[in-house]
Amino acid sequence: MTDLELDTVDQIEQEDVSGPPTESTRTAWAEAARPVLIRTAERYRAMISYKDLAAQMQEATGITTRQPMQHWMADVLNRVARDCAERNEPNLAALAVNAQGSVGAAYASTVLDTRGEEIGDADDHAARERLACHTYFEAADLPADGGVPTLTEKVSAARTRARKASALAKPIDTCATCNMALPATKVCDNCG
Repeated sequence: MTDLELDTVDQIEQEDVSGPPTESTRTAWAEAARPVLIRTAERYRAMISYKDLAAQMQEATGITTRQPMQHWMADVLNRVARDCAERNEPNLAALAVNAQGSVGAAYASTVLDTRGEEIGDADDHAARERLACHTYFEAADLPADGGVPTLTEKVSAARTRARKASALAKPIDTCATCNMALPATKVCDNCG
């Protein structure tokens, strides 16, 4: 290690971990996140929760904080995404999901920041990006047909519930005479 690297390690080891993570801490965590995310990418359809990723990053670096991860995880994943963009790799940050199974609100701004892309639905984009990660990092169990982009079970279930609720919320056309629901033809089967 060079003197500069030793100084950085000393700074990190002496950091007050009870406060907000410093720049050097966030950089160290982003560097520690990369191998964890690559191991995740090497398993088809695998993802990692923010909580598990945070625990592994902190264990690998020996740096912990009591500050809730919602205050710093997006920044760490942005650093990971920036590193991937510089390497011309798929965005490994797409493999990390929150407790709701989503990549979270910051994902779209991370893609815009690192790739200059404005995306529609963050979870749909992340599903495609995860598949690209599995392909790029040669997931051993990748199907011969190349696989398919996949939403998390939680996001998929939430979307199914939302579609059902939306369908139920639509007003039903009824016959003005007998008040029965009208079929698609809009002609009452009873009153005809």
